[in-house]
Amino acid sequence: MSEELPAYAERVLEAAERIPPGRVMTYGDVAEWLGEGGPRQVGRVMALYGGAVPWWRVVRADGRPLPGSERRALENYRAEATPLRLTGDGEPRLDMRRARWDGDGGDTARDEGHM
Repeated sequence: MSEELPAYAERVLEAAERIPPGRVMTYGDVAEWLGEGGPRQVGRVMALYGGAVPWWRVVRADGRPLPGSERRALENYRAEATPLRLTGDGEPRLDMRRARWDGDGGDTARDEGHM
């Protein structure tokens, strides 16, 4: 990470890098895990500096892919076998119950099946 980044941004980006492939944390999860800031602060850091880390693993709580980056996010989710589900309108969304990571350092087995 660059020394030019604000310290909080550095911590948010390091947290994003720790999320295992196929798992996600919400903006609020990251803030809670860090013990500082909130979802908006995490979202701001990701918007400004997140391009160099696996940004698709830090998500909105509703499981919808980041607006404007849906296609790229879905490509990454499929490549990493991140659990997805279809909404009533047929749109893919993260299966938050199965994809959410609690930041414990381990990765428990996910239910089988993904899109």
